[in-house]
Amino acid sequence: MTSFVSDCLKKYSVSIIGASGYSGAELTRLLLRHSNVELKKLYAFSQVGNCVSDLYPALGCDKAYQLYSGETESDIYFLALPHGEALQLVPSLVQAGKIVIDLSGDFRLKNPEEHKEFYKQAKSPEAFMTYGMPELFREEIMREKAISNPGCYASSIILGVAPLFLGTESSIKVRAINCTSTSGISGAGRSNKTELSFSEMSENIRAYKVGVHQHTPEIMQALGTSTKTPSFDFTFTPMIGSLVRGIYSILNIQLDSPAEEEQIMKLYHNFYKHAPFIRVRDTMTEIKHVVYTNFCDIHIARVTESGSLLIVSALDNLLKGAAGQAVQNMNIILGLDEKTGLI
Repeated sequence: MTSFVSDCLKKYSVSIIGASGYSGAELTRLLLRHSNVELKKLYAFSQVGNCVSDLYPALGCDKAYQLYSGETESDIYFLALPHGEALQLVPSLVQAGKIVIDLSGDFRLKNPEEHKEFYKQAKSPEAFMTYGMPELFREEIMREKAISNPGCYASSIILGVAPLFLGTESSIKVRAINCTSTSGISGAGRSNKTELSFSEMSENIRAYKVGVHQHTPEIMQALGTSTKTPSFDFTFTPMIGSLVRGIYSILNIQLDSPAEEEQIMKLYHNFYKHAPFIRVRDTMTEIKHVVYTNFCDIHIARVTESGSLLIVSALDNLLKGAAGQAVQNMNIILGLDEKTGLI
């Protein structure tokens, strides 16, 4: 008991590399109020020398962004960098024995061929870390110090269908999934691209990267298959809409044989009964139910006699889809209640 209490009271030093983007700002906000950590350094590139409160006044943080040059003084490092940059920084942090949680896609995929195809970058087969989705891989996360945080679309889709693949109902086999997911503009990062400006996106919605989005192999991998040899037909249409944050996924699923609605409901409730941030809702979920939270809401909207399901999932792309899930992973690694600092 004494050891547990002392661990809970211990303050771990934390730094963020890539702190000036939207995910980095959310990490800053969460870690500033976390009872078990002390936020030490905030590293950035384009904002070096600027104060956090100038860029994000709501955070009330007077720290200045610094240029990262290989420091390893903190206990924990979060990386919220563009794809490709963490590949250069993570190995030295891991070698120094630090806890590392990477929010990019650099270490998510086991297969370097898939990584090269979808990220247009080469990496070695060793560039893989434990996939940080607590609802699926909690035991693995508890044993590790280096975690690859899931992508936002991937979190919404995987959590929406995982019980069908990883649950206890062996009679349920998925033949096909067709998903359409709409993301808020913040999912594209803190960009100054014209096509993401207010005048272009206000009252607008559009599809992009249809069939080639980089979260596709991540989704397939987490469900036990791959884009190279898929065990089911998978179609993914990502969309960007005129909202700031949130992801709303419509998941059309075809089973090999029909299932009863009560059977599906029981499967989902049992699968997520120990998952504090998953809410299987009896009524339709909406983006406004989950924004500014670490919850993922799932609603089983329709189960037909022909064996098709319609499932809706919703989450905040900057929290459960990024920074919130990263802090959840940190809590699990440290042996804390995974809700610490998130509720």
